[in-house]
Amino acid sequence: MKEKLLEIKNETIILINNTNNEQELLKVKADCLGKNSKLNDIVKELKNLTDEDRRIVGKMSNDIREELENLIKEKLNSFQSDKKSNLLFDVTTPIDKNTGTLSPITIVSNEVTTALKKMGFIIATGPEMETEHFNFEALNVPATHPARDMQDTYWTDEHNVLRTHTSPVQARTMLKYGAPIRMCAPGRCFRNEDIDACHENTFFQLEGMVIDKEVSIGNLIYVMKNILKEIYRKDVDVRLRPGFFPFTEPSFELDIKCLICNGKGCPTCKNSGWSELCPCGMIHPSVLEMGGIDSKIYSGFAFGIGLTRMAMFKYNISDIRVLNSGDIRKLKQFGIE
Repeated sequence: MKEKLLEIKNETIILINNTNNEQELLKVKADCLGKNSKLNDIVKELKNLTDEDRRIVGKMSNDIREELENLIKEKLNSFQSDKKSNLLFDVTTPIDKNTGTLSPITIVSNEVTTALKKMGFIIATGPEMETEHFNFEALNVPATHPARDMQDTYWTDEHNVLRTHTSPVQARTMLKYGAPIRMCAPGRCFRNEDIDACHENTFFQLEGMVIDKEVSIGNLIYVMKNILKEIYRKDVDVRLRPGFFPFTEPSFELDIKCLICNGKGCPTCKNSGWSELCPCGMIHPSVLEMGGIDSKIYSGFAFGIGLTRMAMFKYNISDIRVLNSGDIRKLKQFGIE
């Protein structure tokens, strides 16, 4: 085994020295030091050795791993230094004043998270490519649940999914921090939608969750009204409609009076005068339990704000496709500089 470890070490050093960029180096690291590497295979065999051999081979494998990791780190630093030097430019070069701006969605996301931080919320993040467990099962949506039909999704060959909502961050945060907790998680989501004036296959949400003792719907409405007042600088009419979501019980749709037509009816609100802002409700006890929280002691509420839709209301944008167009000329029509 010692000879095999030395062979792996020498082969890996050659591969590291022959890499020409950061991507190649990271691939070498994954192949040679990852969980499916030859080095890791030897570590898995330690249990079959005698105590003395296990001690010797174990120490040798750890030393080789540390040495290779240090070599990779040094090489990575050299690539990053080269990259920084290539970014140097002549400071006397005139600046183009029309280089762009923050996206309206980013502006709204920053404003919402600022409002929530004032109320004691932390900001959490999660991966955009999710596991089936966190995107569905941890939210009380098993494989046979009909609610999955409501979220036609994009799957990878490994059966992971481009997340259909930011709700998986709820489950991850509960497992990481427990209760009590106040958290929000802005992020990008994906669904196989028919694209029109108010639907896109790529959109942005902000997940909010509060778990504590004696939490109620009244607390939810208070938080939502404060967010809306912060964003739109005025009180906004809201209403709750009964809805169904597997991860909340009871469940609601929170609507706001359409700020584009002021309730008169337009294509954005489907001529109803009201526009759906977010699903919300009290967190289902099963979701709390799967997150490691005792539902007999704690309760909570959750909501998923549509940041894309909020940006449309804030800047009076009637077609959602403008926001993903990347066309600065169109955004300037709405006063976004």
